[in-house]
Amino acid sequence: MKNRIDPELREVLDIFPPLDLDNVEATRQFMHEMSQSIETPVDPSLSISNRMIQGPADNPSVRVRIYEPKEKTELLPGLLWIHGGGYVLGVPEGDDVLCQRFVTEGKCTVVSVDYRLAPENPYPAGLEDCYSALQWFSENAADLGVDPSCIGVAGASAGGGLTAALSLLARDRKGPELCFQMPLYPMIDDRNNTPSSLEITGNMIWNHDLNQKGWSMYLNGINGTENVPAYAAASRATDLSGLPYTYTCVGQLDPFRDETLSYVQKLCQAGVDVEFHLYPGCYHGFEGVVPQAGISQRALAEYIGAVKHVLHRQQPVEKR
Repeated sequence: MKNRIDPELREVLDIFPPLDLDNVEATRQFMHEMSQSIETPVDPSLSISNRMIQGPADNPSVRVRIYEPKEKTELLPGLLWIHGGGYVLGVPEGDDVLCQRFVTEGKCTVVSVDYRLAPENPYPAGLEDCYSALQWFSENAADLGVDPSCIGVAGASAGGGLTAALSLLARDRKGPELCFQMPLYPMIDDRNNTPSSLEITGNMIWNHDLNQKGWSMYLNGINGTENVPAYAAASRATDLSGLPYTYTCVGQLDPFRDETLSYVQKLCQAGVDVEFHLYPGCYHGFEGVVPQAGISQRALAEYIGAVKHVLHRQQPVEKR
């Protein structure tokens, strides 16, 4: 397996500490300390702020992190960003660099949501927080200088899973109408039994064992049973019609490869416009782990470019 990894991505695996989901709090603290030790540059043309917004009934307030140009001459599209972390890790600040790139290169305003994490808050807590953030974004678009008809949602890994679930939820609740979704290498199949999920073991950033633990915490142990709804694991959805234009990608050595491939196929068969990229030699989250690698730069440029292309098409989605 190691010989199949892109040479620029290979060496970091020898020094990247394996995630410990048996001690979630300790892992969160370690990640926080690591992030604090790295200075994140802030583009002087941008404003980054935090705001507490109205949340769902069981969580009255949700924090969002807003990235926007200091000077706006016209209404911009909006992008709701949902961070990854296996449904159990992560904070919006971890994607500060990427969200700034969405603003400067994708020409949009970004709202990143600090949703509740499992195991303390299992499904549907995180998803409901994301839905509240989407509602707030849509209802307050004018104050943010955003065109309410041009709002998309995006996220990576578990954030990609929440993106796919949120698109389904917004469709079915007849909530804010999305013009775009971008679930990047999404965590969408709780059954954890595809060939790629079984193939990827060892320290590959994310693997079969970590996936099992993440899903078990998010779904309170019912993962893999018949009781899991599509809003928890989008691979369970049988009807993907009416979803917005979709961009997604995945590494060929990612445990989520096959569930992403299946999701893309079902979207196509449901009549949803899809752009998809499969990156050979790439493990889970490769472009975030080794952003300077050539293939990482390609992947980043392609999905940031997709945000700009789709959000600025100004083409309304067909009404449900």
